[in-house]
Amino acid sequence: MTPPSRCAGRWLLALVPLLADPALAQATPAPAAAASAPEATLPAVRVRASAERESPTGPVSGYRATRNLGANKTDTPIAETPAAVTVITRDQMIDQGATNLQDALNYAAGVRSDAYGLDSRTDSVRIRGGYPDEYLDGLRKLFNWYTSNGRTEPFTLERIEVLRGPSALLYGQGSTGGVLNMVSKRPQAEAAGEVGLQLGSWQRRQLQADLTGPLTADGQWLYRLVAVARQADTQVDFVPDDRRVFAPSLTWRPSAATSLTLQGLVQRDRTGSTSQFFPWEGMVSPNPNGTLPTNRFIGEPGWDRYDTDRESFGWLFEHRLDEAWTLRQNLRWSRNEVDYRSLYGDSFSLPGSWAGDPVGKRLFGRYAYADLNKVRLLATDQHVEGRLVTGAVRHTLLAGLDAVRFTQNGRTGFDAPVYAGGTVPLIDAYDPVYGGFTPPEMFDKGESGQRHVGLYLQDQMTLGERWIVVAGLRHDRATSEPAPGTQEKTSATSKRLGLMHRWGNGWAPYLSYSESFTPVANIGARSFDPLRGRQWEAGVKYEPPGGDALAFSALVYDLKEKNGVVEVTPNVYAQLGETWARGVELETSGRLGAAIDLLASYQYTELDPQLENTPRHQASVWAKWRFTLAGLPGFSAGAGWRFLSAYADGAAPEVPAVNLLDLMFAWESAHWRAALNVNNATDKVYVSNCLARGDCWWGARRNAVASLTYRW
Repeated sequence: MTPPSRCAGRWLLALVPLLADPALAQATPAPAAAASAPEATLPAVRVRASAERESPTGPVSGYRATRNLGANKTDTPIAETPAAVTVITRDQMIDQGATNLQDALNYAAGVRSDAYGLDSRTDSVRIRGGYPDEYLDGLRKLFNWYTSNGRTEPFTLERIEVLRGPSALLYGQGSTGGVLNMVSKRPQAEAAGEVGLQLGSWQRRQLQADLTGPLTADGQWLYRLVAVARQADTQVDFVPDDRRVFAPSLTWRPSAATSLTLQGLVQRDRTGSTSQFFPWEGMVSPNPNGTLPTNRFIGEPGWDRYDTDRESFGWLFEHRLDEAWTLRQNLRWSRNEVDYRSLYGDSFSLPGSWAGDPVGKRLFGRYAYADLNKVRLLATDQHVEGRLVTGAVRHTLLAGLDAVRFTQNGRTGFDAPVYAGGTVPLIDAYDPVYGGFTPPEMFDKGESGQRHVGLYLQDQMTLGERWIVVAGLRHDRATSEPAPGTQEKTSATSKRLGLMHRWGNGWAPYLSYSESFTPVANIGARSFDPLRGRQWEAGVKYEPPGGDALAFSALVYDLKEKNGVVEVTPNVYAQLGETWARGVELETSGRLGAAIDLLASYQYTELDPQLENTPRHQASVWAKWRFTLAGLPGFSAGAGWRFLSAYADGAAPEVPAVNLLDLMFAWESAHWRAALNVNNATDKVYVSNCLARGDCWWGARRNAVASLTYRW
């Protein structure tokens, strides 16, 4: 039987030639009034930005970015990139009230943003069934999973680039599923600032500030200061969500050819684990005691925690050597310390059931786990870009070297439930009484790490006015150090090839092939073989000529990965053989007329074997309507719908399909913005995921946040 994704792909490719008919591709340009909306309804900083040529790292007015940096490491129009790229702009994050990275990705095509539901430890995101690697300003942000992770604060970001599919050519460690490249806010040439207050569910109280502008009259020195202070609880008892962030940056432009931006970050998070690892029985399967409450905490108050201290410093350097050649270097050093202690439920000894109380199903066994990690990461990328012309072919050449040095050490401790030979007492999960717990003994786990160096060469060629070819080659060498005195060396060569044809009416079909090579750092006190992947992708993009009207993309892909790492039970990992994913992705974004901004996407994902967290069908629509109320301009209302189909992970019970509603209402003037965002507005109680190993996660309940911002 032919998979549905293949059938859809054949129809899509069959329809592509029809798009050459301009009559089928007419789009009504956005009225001039939309491009120059009155300053009474938009903050002045947005109006200034929209008047200039869009920068791939700068502000965007609205939801549709037209340029990107992440897909090619060059300033390239998205419409001329033969690959799947989605950009989440700062305006979109503001309108949707994104309080974390998962919120910001709720409406991105090809993305499952809440793969582990409400997880306070990490941003559990899936792209095309795989875990994407996180990058910040083109440099690797972290290694390993949640035990060494610090979550990114969305208020510090200008945009998020979602690169779907293998990205090894330019990143070397881009997973098969894709890469999340987050772009930091950077100093701006015009003075601007904002201060804001947020109050919301779970006792959320947040203050934030963002100041930027020139330090000298000649504009040689620019600055930016971003700060966040938050105190909050979560929907799980005894789990806070407190944060302090300070992110200064300084740009020096001694000439039009040279720019150096220094970036710093200090972040302190004090939280815990909202993931309690509850069993199927009491979540999606019957339990004589009923369903477990979504606020239930079965750890130990005062001991459970997930505290992170992160500092980083680096720079972004660019020097134009002449009219054709430009030299760049990005570098960042970071330190991350994680104090993770958790009592989590034993849903694994008797998968999905209650090993400590198989009859009564009230008394829950718990494992005690502590991991105190100290992580150091030095990442650098330097390349030279040349823009040349040879006959009828225009070239954008890129040659570079990137390197990463990662080290990790710390202490760990572990204890099992009393019925499994440990000392951790059982707890009544339906009426918990805390206390009587003795923390496990801690011991040093030694130092581990990885060194990784990659050389890459890429040529973006434009033949005449219609054809675009992107070709590249990369070679990587990685040395893993799973324990002191031991080394494991790997190397690989990766390829990329893309072909696109542009018609004069805004439509551009493309075909691409790409590969991935991802050395896996030490996880769970053992090393793993590198992840390898390859993908074919065929699609079509539509970019309306001028204005910010709706853009559209449709694609099919066939992706294979080898050596994927899965967590069999908490802190016990295994490596898979070959897996594959096939799918269809549709996406549109932009403006309808003068008053409506729209985002919509659909994805069909078929996996073999069926991996955790990935429903076959997923769809979302978000719309924002701007209007005048009682003669007063500046009002807007937004609504979003998110759908995930039912699915099951192996022998696990089926996770039911879910429909979620998000709402927004705001008033905005030249200086003030007041808004109310409500995610999961109907307070749908739903299970986001259940794994074959026996555990489930609750999805996020209704979360309302009121915000007030003053801008100048």
